[in-house]
Amino acid sequence: MNSEVQAQVTYFSQSGEHNTRRTLELASQRMVSLGMDIALVASTSGKTGLMAATIFRDINLIVVTHSTGFREPDLQQFDEEKRHLIENSGARLLTCQHALGGVNRAIRFTYQTYQVDEIIANTLRLFGQGAKVCIEMGLMAADAGIISSSQAVMCVAGTSGGADTALIIKPANAHRFFDLQIFEVVCRPSPGHIAFTQ
Repeated sequence: MNSEVQAQVTYFSQSGEHNTRRTLELASQRMVSLGMDIALVASTSGKTGLMAATIFRDINLIVVTHSTGFREPDLQQFDEEKRHLIENSGARLLTCQHALGGVNRAIRFTYQTYQVDEIIANTLRLFGQGAKVCIEMGLMAADAGIISSSQAVMCVAGTSGGADTALIIKPANAHRFFDLQIFEVVCRPSPGHIAFTQ
């Protein structure tokens, strides 16, 4: 027997940080409608993570940071004051190696050649930087053991700063990457008006 489910998708006319609050609100509303209770939110400085902590209530919120040293050796970009505020709200933080970076990125930097993980990352970016990060966070959180690969999660990320993309995914461990599933697109940036010519 065939069945269908209709769900609204929001397309932003431009990518970027100005979509952050609306993205978090749309993700929260969809979580409530589906009875979901786990959200992963990407946050570099803590600004988006702190906003998420005020919007997502009564759920398991996990704020995913850049790995230490991402921009320069030993530097953690996440603001310590925001870290404490987020943790005091009941949310957790995850700081670990990026699933689609790491040692393979060192090979690119040193030998100017791409490895498979970065080819996967660049392919995922065809759907937007936020979509790539959403999928990567699912791998990272599953590998850290703070979410289950058997339960759907809401993932929120952005293009350069803030948030503009929300996906519902079934996560997987990184070494089982192809078991990961994308269930829904809640919102994402649109490339703009699509003109069809003959």
